[in-house]
Amino acid sequence: MWSQELYKEFIEDAERCCVHALQHDQADISGLVSLNAKLGRMRLLSSPTGVEGAGEIERKIVDTYLAPPKGFLELREVINSRPVDLLREFSAACRAELESIRAQ
Repeated sequence: MWSQELYKEFIEDAERCCVHALQHDQADISGLVSLNAKLGRMRLLSSPTGVEGAGEIERKIVDTYLAPPKGFLELREVINSRPVDLLREFSAACRAELESIRAQ
């Protein structure tokens, strides 16, 4: 299923970019370009809710680069105390969309 693979790839890229952003102050431009390309494909193929969620994730990742880099211990604290999973809402929207497609 095209959308399932696209969402999987976006989630994997977003996680890589997020961890990189937490550890570095210099952006991974190629990673962000890849993420943005997948967002562009979603604009053609996905629901507005999914596109909005993906765009929000991309903005949060870019904002994360503007914060000071985290060392390994700080990274552990961020992961353990993160109040909201970066991908939770997006994943739920994708799941709902895929279930809707399957039901048709």
